[in-house]
Amino acid sequence: GKHEDGSMVLRAKIDMASPNINMRDPAIYRIRRATHHNTGDTWCIYPMYTYAHPIEDALEQITHSLCTLEFEDQRPFYDWLLERLTETSKLPDGRVVGGLLTAPPPRQYEFARLNLTYVITSKRKLAQLVYDHKVSGWDDPRMPTIVGLRRRGYTPAAIQTFAERIGVTKSDSWIDYSTLEGCLREDLELKAHRGMAVLNPVKLVLTNWDEVMGAGHLEPCSLPALPHPPEGTESPLRHFTIGKEVWIEREDFEEVPPKGYKRLFPGNKVRLKGGYVIECTGCTKDSDGNITEVLATVVPDTKSGTPGADSVKVKAAITWVGVADGVNAEVRMYDRLFLDAHPDAGGKDFIESLNPNSLKVVTAIVEPSLANAKPDDKFQFERHGYFVADRVDHRAEKPVFNLAVGLKDSWGK
Repeated sequence: GKHEDGSMVLRAKIDMASPNINMRDPAIYRIRRATHHNTGDTWCIYPMYTYAHPIEDALEQITHSLCTLEFEDQRPFYDWLLERLTETSKLPDGRVVGGLLTAPPPRQYEFARLNLTYVITSKRKLAQLVYDHKVSGWDDPRMPTIVGLRRRGYTPAAIQTFAERIGVTKSDSWIDYSTLEGCLREDLELKAHRGMAVLNPVKLVLTNWDEVMGAGHLEPCSLPALPHPPEGTESPLRHFTIGKEVWIEREDFEEVPPKGYKRLFPGNKVRLKGGYVIECTGCTKDSDGNITEVLATVVPDTKSGTPGADSVKVKAAITWVGVADGVNAEVRMYDRLFLDAHPDAGGKDFIESLNPNSLKVVTAIVEPSLANAKPDDKFQFERHGYFVADRVDHRAEKPVFNLAVGLKDSWGK
């Protein structure tokens, strides 16, 4: 404690003529008065990272120390230090000295770091996002942290497939974010139960329902939860009802359809998936001209799975949720956190690349089977993508789902 901070260092005597600057008698201890989280103010000298790192590897019995390429120039010092600390010598009196660490020592191997487009992995920069409240926390589903990926709906199998697919190399390269998304789609395709959800709802009224089916009648319907169950097994069924009023996506109706449009417009027929064929007759609007209801008639004897269901041919089937048994849910539509593929490359201010539309929250209506979801349960909302019940906020009385990944890569398209 007699010397000021920075006034002296302890150096390892190696070779001042070495072509590797890291071997020119590097500093291994320096004076620094700083409160340590374990030892408080007991010490005022601390080891340099490049000195402590190999010793810690050896004490923790690491066999292979895997690091990124920036540590490659440090490997000669890593090896020199561990050779000094494992070697022994015999004194004239026969005593053996040295061997402070056991042999064989760890070996260091370097590989190129993972550079993923639209992502930053610097802990300092990620911390800035958290502390400046640009995200909700370390587990925000837009963050590339383990807790963030898990909350977003990423599975261990998807991440492992991604790691295997990109491989290990010493060449610096950028991996497109869509590669990671593709691995998640592959994992969930055969595992995630299906369900129907309406994210931008408008009410569809079947004007002849009471006449054809009976006033107040609710017709039970079902669909398989897994279109492709494992070989030798049967898919569980999802059960829901159809009545006079159902919710449909607002984009599934066009009063004046564009060319090639196959969904609802006056005079056109479509199938309500798992339900009946219907024929659109028009719509109602409010005083501002906004569509408030879509009107249609149900075609009798066309219920999916019943004899004669295919007697009426249609060119499209649309998803829907019954007004009688639909459940309100908060759905968080997450997108990429940055607009720039390389948000912090070349000294750029990554904050300027933040995507202002990386989170949109909508109140959706989901089929009753989705109301039974448990936190971390994953589903495919048909037509929309893969979603996960939020592991923090999801409750039976207030379902919350996070978009994990869309059904296909549509970024920038």
